Amino acid sequence: MSREGSLEAPTRHALAWQDPEFYDTEKLDAELRRVFDICHGCRRCFNLCDSFPRLFDLIDASPTGELDEVTSEDFSPVIDDCTMCDMCFMTKCPYVPPHPFNLDFPHLMLRARAVEAKNGKKDFVARQLAEMDRNGSLAAGPLAPVVNWGASKSNKLTRPLMEAAARIDADATLPKFAARTFMREEKQEAISPNPAAPAYGKRKAALFATCFVNYNKPSTGMAARAVLNHLGVETRATYPGCCGMPFLEQAELEKVAAQAKKVSADLVKLIDEGYDIVALTASCGLMLKFEWALVVPDDENVKKVAQATFDIDEYVVDVAKKHGLPEGMSPLPEGVTVHIPCHARAQNMGPKSAEMLRMIPETPVDVIERCSGHGGTFGVMKGTHELAKKVGRPVFRSAVTQARGHIASDCPLAAQHIVQNVKEILEKDGKPVPAPEPEHPIEIFARAYGLL
Repeated sequence: MSREGSLEAPTRHALAWQDPEFYDTEKLDAELRRVFDICHGCRRCFNLCDSFPRLFDLIDASPTGELDEVTSEDFSPVIDDCTMCDMCFMTKCPYVPPHPFNLDFPHLMLRARAVEAKNGKKDFVARQLAEMDRNGSLAAGPLAPVVNWGASKSNKLTRPLMEAAARIDADATLPKFAARTFMREEKQEAISPNPAAPAYGKRKAALFATCFVNYNKPSTGMAARAVLNHLGVETRATYPGCCGMPFLEQAELEKVAAQAKKVSADLVKLIDEGYDIVALTASCGLMLKFEWALVVPDDENVKKVAQATFDIDEYVVDVAKKHGLPEGMSPLPEGVTVHIPCHARAQNMGPKSAEMLRMIPETPVDVIERCSGHGGTFGVMKGTHELAKKVGRPVFRSAVTQARGHIASDCPLAAQHIVQNVKEILEKDGKPVPAPEPEHPIEIFARAYGLL
């Protein structure tokens, strides 16, 4: 007999995206109705994102107050408002596998988007924004100052044009591009491991740069490399290409599979040389550890990478526990608000960034474990930017109340989203704005060691 309440660890099934039935519209509709009816009878997930309130409002407003009077055409807002954060699957739903109800709401929304895309419904702008390597190669480097000028929120000339032509909300803060990519910086500067560190000679780490760190924020990669070398870990940087998360959000599963095969084949060579793979952003860590294997479950390289991959904070904690840390960290009395992003929580490893930062002596660390609302392109597009702010409002209020000197998140887009909205709240309330810049926890850890 099955037990109520998902008392066992959730099991995630591989996506059957190569099966023709995956794209059968009638079978998809039947599955949407099955799942939506179960969600309607439970409603534990009502406060996670806007998908669930939209679903429940549709049902409650129907003549019978049941799903049978809701048309399938009305399901689109429910599907569109899922940010693929996985929090319903990981933290709320009592009916995830191995429960016989077999609910996986995010992957059902992904399937629905894949069917829409196959039937010709594609968002051209969002699809182009997903081409991270192409966009980064064009925008980073010598053109970065011009690109950043045009993308600046304060630019009253270009941002209204971008909103009109590309539906990128003029109020959304966009990531800046770097004049020198992380991989270019890495080639210019070699850092030898600290021979006095307890881990010296015992660990080797290949830093998977990720598209964001490589093209947008190399300082995160340099901080990670400086910290690990100070801990005695031999490091090298690698970036065979984007992990494919932006394509996953757009339900471009064939492209996700192609990226998984391409990047994993390169990373396996480093694993064979004795390197651990260390991801520098939470979303990419989730892809390498879990999502790739759900898209290409029979690829041996993907399996090998999943077993060898660490999140950067997770890796520092692992080194500290197994080998110890060198002395010399200085307190940061101004303290840190650390946001645990959804894609870090979905890795089911615990709040490793908070655990790492609490190793810094006499440094207050406040934790926020709630979705920031950003959700990739969801947070910047006209029509969803305001919704992203609504979902993230509890996070912004917590950060304002905590009033720490640093705001950090393993998701760089979440960190930027939080900082932007914290500033707006403080300015509206007439309070002084400390103007914190969004940071990655590893940058704060590097600062404590005097490496920045």
